[in-house]
Amino acid sequence: MKFERIKSEGLAHLSYFIGSENEAIVIDPRRDCQIYVDLARREGMNIKYIFETHRNEDYVIGSLELKELTDAEIYHGHGVEFKYGNYLIEGQKFDFGSMRLAALHTPGHTDESMSYILTDLYTGKEPVMVFTGDALFVGDTGRTDLYGSEEAQRMASNLYDSIFNKILPLGDGVILCPAHGAGSVCGGAIAKRDYSTLGLERIQNPVLQKTDKEEFIKFKLEEQLEFPPYFEKMEQYNREGPTLLHGLPVPKLLSPLQFRAEMEKGAIIVDTRMPHSFGGAYIRNSYSIWLGGIPSFAGWVLPYDKPILLVLEEKESLEPVLRYLVRLGYDNITGYLNGGIAAWYMKALPVDGFNFMSVHDLKNKLEKKEEITLLDVRKKKEWDEGHIQGAKHIYIGELEKNLGTIPKKSPVIIYCDSSKRSSIAASILKKHGYNSVYNVLGSMTAWKSAGYDIVK
Repeated sequence: MKFERIKSEGLAHLSYFIGSENEAIVIDPRRDCQIYVDLARREGMNIKYIFETHRNEDYVIGSLELKELTDAEIYHGHGVEFKYGNYLIEGQKFDFGSMRLAALHTPGHTDESMSYILTDLYTGKEPVMVFTGDALFVGDTGRTDLYGSEEAQRMASNLYDSIFNKILPLGDGVILCPAHGAGSVCGGAIAKRDYSTLGLERIQNPVLQKTDKEEFIKFKLEEQLEFPPYFEKMEQYNREGPTLLHGLPVPKLLSPLQFRAEMEKGAIIVDTRMPHSFGGAYIRNSYSIWLGGIPSFAGWVLPYDKPILLVLEEKESLEPVLRYLVRLGYDNITGYLNGGIAAWYMKALPVDGFNFMSVHDLKNKLEKKEEITLLDVRKKKEWDEGHIQGAKHIYIGELEKNLGTIPKKSPVIIYCDSSKRSSIAASILKKHGYNSVYNVLGSMTAWKSAGYDIVK
């Protein structure tokens, strides 16, 4: 047996390559899917089947792309009007080599959600692994709010039944293979540990301690998770099938003047440098999204109907940026700035910037009761766990549609946990005409390190 877990950083998406003898399957492939073809070639295997656990809402599935490369058959559950692939029925079995994969309908996260039970027929008939999609994670369970509040109770009830009546009875020794790890927006508190068994989850998973169904449902209904606007676009892509990539996009290397010409046509600028670099000098109206933050935050702020221009920290970051963007369905990446920001200002082209502030200076301003707007852009859970007295809370993903609540007449001082998300916020405010904007260096981490008080 050949088993590979492929983790796509940022989105914390997990996909799986499983092979036996000369045949293999892939579960929940990502869109830039050459990695599975390379694995099959290296192992001397043909990819026979592609399985989807559900219509994913946080990234573009790569099933059609992989089918184009391998001619493998695609399978997914009933409940969505998919325009590609084949529908499964519960209990349907697929053999490859000495392995058998059986379909298990496990609704709750979505109605069509499927889990897949893997058995090694060479060693016995007992399940070895279960691929649970977004039903069960390490340390958490899948969100049940995707269909809206009016359906949340039904979905939570279904998820309870799927976990306690279908998945856990498979056996404590069965290895758990979920579709996401820590950092995914598809769960509220997924553990940082990537490996587990059903037995460990039965004992250690906090949500699974709520064995009473009504208690479980109540907990799920009270969860407060962000709902990024790009989910809707991902659902469309994953229902209808996205445009085939045929490889990563090849954006043009643009001189500063060519870059400016594309800006004037309406392209959106994404500057992927770190906040301390961005704040010092950047091209006016750019969004600041550091490289590692693109998977988590691009979908909150970038439109799908405009071309994208990139400003990079270094040329080597181009490929990861492209991978992150196409996984979110951003294919129209026009070009990137040759020579980076230095080439721009060396041509005497205009730059913008904003100021940084230490936590000590912020403390001094608060003690003097200066007229400022202190803005916390972290998640609500982080806010509830402790924030700075007098701060206003708007999650970074909701900022652009709540600008009317932030006055322009006084300085706006922004913090998050480390000054990365607050850099995104600062770029948004500057883009919308806020002139006096400050990013707090080190943000809440530095504030706590200084021993300053927080309130809950």
